[in-house]
Amino acid sequence: MRPSQLCPRIQVAIAIMLKAVILIGGPQKGTRFRPLSFEVPKPLFPVAGVPMIQHHIEACAQVPGMQEILLIGFYQPDEALTRFLEAAQQEFNLPVRYLQEFVPLGTGGGLYHFRDQILAGGPEAFFVLNADVCSDFPLSAMLAAYRREPHPFLLLGTTANRTQSLNYGCIVENPQTHEVLHYVEKPSTFVSDVINCGIYLFSPEALKPLRDVFQRNQQDGQFCLPPGEDSSGLWPGAGTIRLEQDVFSALAGQGQIYVHLTDGIWSQIKSAGSALYASRLYLGQYQLTHPERLAKHTPGGPRIRGNVYIHPTAKVAPSAVLGPNVSIGEGVTVGEGVRLRESIVLHGATLQEHTCVLHTIVGWGSTVGRWARVEGTPNDPNPNDPRAHMDSESLFKDGKLLPAITILGCRVRIPAEVLILNSIVLPHKELSRSFTNQIIL
Repeated sequence: MRPSQLCPRIQVAIAIMLKAVILIGGPQKGTRFRPLSFEVPKPLFPVAGVPMIQHHIEACAQVPGMQEILLIGFYQPDEALTRFLEAAQQEFNLPVRYLQEFVPLGTGGGLYHFRDQILAGGPEAFFVLNADVCSDFPLSAMLAAYRREPHPFLLLGTTANRTQSLNYGCIVENPQTHEVLHYVEKPSTFVSDVINCGIYLFSPEALKPLRDVFQRNQQDGQFCLPPGEDSSGLWPGAGTIRLEQDVFSALAGQGQIYVHLTDGIWSQIKSAGSALYASRLYLGQYQLTHPERLAKHTPGGPRIRGNVYIHPTAKVAPSAVLGPNVSIGEGVTVGEGVRLRESIVLHGATLQEHTCVLHTIVGWGSTVGRWARVEGTPNDPNPNDPRAHMDSESLFKDGKLLPAITILGCRVRIPAEVLILNSIVLPHKELSRSFTNQIIL
């Protein structure tokens, strides 16, 4: 008998169920995102007008059969995270829960530690998404590929320039079957131009190799204990599992790991500069997915150039010129004659008359005075641009801050008629003069 001939109750019982896990990391992983991560957990930082991980949740919620979305990380569940989870559950009509690790467990340790909650209800498969990636999330295409040929591990991959591929996990695939034959995390020499996007689809069977790594870690740790130490308990490091090195590299070529290639948008979000680049990608994607989020040029309103997001509560003067790639947060005030381009302006900030803000993130509640100029240098982490300034590189060279976007921390005050160029200003600073290529403490 075909499923369509069964009674509705039985059809519901055999309905395919999916889950999604978003790995949000913890405070020790956000150092390159400072000073912005001082105010909110990095996964909640607004990118293109909404919290970073809302893009992930929106994509997961659109997959038919999605039953639950789990966030795994080491952040303390504070008020901001709790409010976000409650709002997400209401908006997407899905359970969205946070599972807190007792210690940082790596990219795979949390999956194994919370395996019972992930597998509760018997999901057919579960997506795993790193929070610090920007993508159009082709999850339905990945699911279709998985159902055609089910395997324990399906990785989303994209191509990169030969030079930039060294900054990512590199995949050598069989071009006919798409099996992953070899996997190296950040190789020292060129391996492949196919890189790991940090977006996966795992079958329940994928947790068995994680169990093997856990048991091997525990055994190795007990052997390393000093004489006289009690080895009967759990070695604290046994739960730390790195998906990339401990699982993908070890299992490549054994018929368990496959890659699904995408030519859609993708980048990592490791630093504030890469958040600005991700904002540009998402704003461009809004043309197809959320046109209602993009500001329109209207008579009597500010001049809009390119893709711009303006929160409904923001006050923008009619003579301001905004864009391209601008995101204006809740309660922001933009004065007459302001020029704003390639920038993110966060909640409660004020840009006074005739300021010029370029390639900058303006922190919460900050003020930029009249006729001031705040400018940075773009460092787009484009994997296909051989000249891209990657997040792994040092902030300094010869004792000087390398040119990059300018960041104003929370409640910074920039006086009138000064220049702030390629600088990072820590929170609660009130400046009295111009600065170039400095971290202002």
